[in-house]
Amino acid sequence: MIVVNWNRKELLRACLSSLRRQSDAAFETIVVDNGSSDGSAEMAEREFGVRVIRNSENRGFCAANNQGIAAATGEFIALLNNDAEAQPGWLAALHRACSAAPDIGMAACKILVWEDPRQIDKAGHLIFPDGQNRGRGTGQLDQGQFDREEEVLWPDGCACLYRAAMLRQIGGFDEDFFAYGDDAELGLRARIAGWRCVYTPEAVVRHHRGSTLGKDSARRLELIERNRLLLAIKLFPWSLLWLNPLFFALRLAAGLVHAGRGAGDTAHFPGLYGKLRIASAMLRGDARALRLIPRMLRKRAEIRRFRRLSPAGVRRLILAHRLPLKDVA
Repeated sequence: MIVVNWNRKELLRACLSSLRRQSDAAFETIVVDNGSSDGSAEMAEREFGVRVIRNSENRGFCAANNQGIAAATGEFIALLNNDAEAQPGWLAALHRACSAAPDIGMAACKILVWEDPRQIDKAGHLIFPDGQNRGRGTGQLDQGQFDREEEVLWPDGCACLYRAAMLRQIGGFDEDFFAYGDDAELGLRARIAGWRCVYTPEAVVRHHRGSTLGKDSARRLELIERNRLLLAIKLFPWSLLWLNPLFFALRLAAGLVHAGRGAGDTAHFPGLYGKLRIASAMLRGDARALRLIPRMLRKRAEIRRFRRLSPAGVRRLILAHRLPLKDVA
């Protein structure tokens, strides 16, 4: 069990308390602290007796999780954000789902909004053909529509389970991503390697959305946009990659329509100044992604050593789990 932490002492306390309540599962908890200044690392050691790996600076979600993965010794590796709380039986349900077949490398859970547990945060993931991904069912009321165990595209890194053998084969998180979209990149890379992902509604987590940088953070938007492009360049088949500008334009147009209504994610950036912040953040993200294209192309070539899914198969997988335009906007 790996919990990455950067400040947020009280959220971390609630997260670790929820892990204490897990039943029917034997596990070790490793907290990887990214240079917190609020005493949260000391609290985790003092109050919960967990192992803490301390970084002197914020190394990001990807590098910190990779540190935890390297230190873990189990057959399965669970991740739980410090701003999430797991209901009893969460870990046991994930373990059962991931153990059901040898080619299941990932297990996803039902993630509910902490402030309103009637509302779904994520139930697995979907992706738009330009590389933007979002949780399945995000914003919907939980009315049992996701109460069936089934295969999904990949899990959300907020709360999930990975098979350690899968991570040894394909590698851990891509540290060039730093944060946001990193779980999508790892998940699609695993699918290309032939691993499956199963969603189980019996594993439930409540999540404080956007608590790390905040929903109104321009830096968050910049990372999301940059990593959308990096994911596509690294993993998409060329038949979809050439169409990326078209799909991006469609998504941008839909977003502008919603912005005119004061709806969607743009509502967190009110007024003309807010919309200029969005545009500036996206342009910075695109510019920084372009500088990383040579590195992503080298990594793209390296995937050949474990590829099991053909480019046509990857295209079919993405389109089969396509995020509707109205939802991505």
